[in-house]
Amino acid sequence: MSQAEDNAGTRRDFLYYATAGAGVVTAGAAAWPLVHQMNPSADVQALSTIFVDIGGVEVGSQLTVNFLGKPVFIRRRTQEEIDEARAVAVSDLSIDRQSRNPNRPGSDASDENRATDEAGEWLIMSGVCTHLGCVPLGDGAGDFNGWFCPCHGSHYDTSGRIRRGPAPENLHIPVVSFVDETTIKLG
Repeated sequence: MSQAEDNAGTRRDFLYYATAGAGVVTAGAAAWPLVHQMNPSADVQALSTIFVDIGGVEVGSQLTVNFLGKPVFIRRRTQEEIDEARAVAVSDLSIDRQSRNPNRPGSDASDENRATDEAGEWLIMSGVCTHLGCVPLGDGAGDFNGWFCPCHGSHYDTSGRIRRGPAPENLHIPVVSFVDETTIKLG
C-alpha cells in the first residue's frame, strides 16, 4: 500500500468520526430542551418547602394546611392521646407495621417513630386516606379515637395508624422538622 492510499484511509476515517461526533452533539442539543422541560417549574419548586407557624395550635386541637396540593394534619395531642397511642404494641398492628415516616426510614410503626417530637405532643401527617385518597375526619373520630374515613370505613388511631378498614397503609408522614419552638418546615 502506498503512502497516498494510507493517507486517504486516514482522512476518510477522520471524516466518518467527525460526522458521527457532529451528529451526536446535534442530537444532544435537540434533546436537551425536551428533557429540561420535564423539570418542575419555578412555582412548583417554590412550594416544595413551606414554613408553618404552629404557635397558636392549642393542646387537643388540629391545624390543616395545604402542602403540595394535599392536606397535612398538624395535631397537638393531649397526654391521653399520646398514652393511648404508645400503649399499642407494634405486634397488635395487623394491617401496616411500618412507620411511613421518611424522617425515620425503615422504622416500625411505634408511636415514637411516628410523632414529630420526642415527647409525642406533635403528630404531623398527610391527611389523605391510603385507600382511595379521601380526606379522613379527625378530632377523635372512628373506633380508635383518631381519624375516620367515612367513604369506605377506614379507622386510624391517635397515631394515624390504620387499625380497621380497607386502607392498606398508615397515614404517611411528610418530611418535617422544627425550625424553632413555634415554626415547622414541611419539605
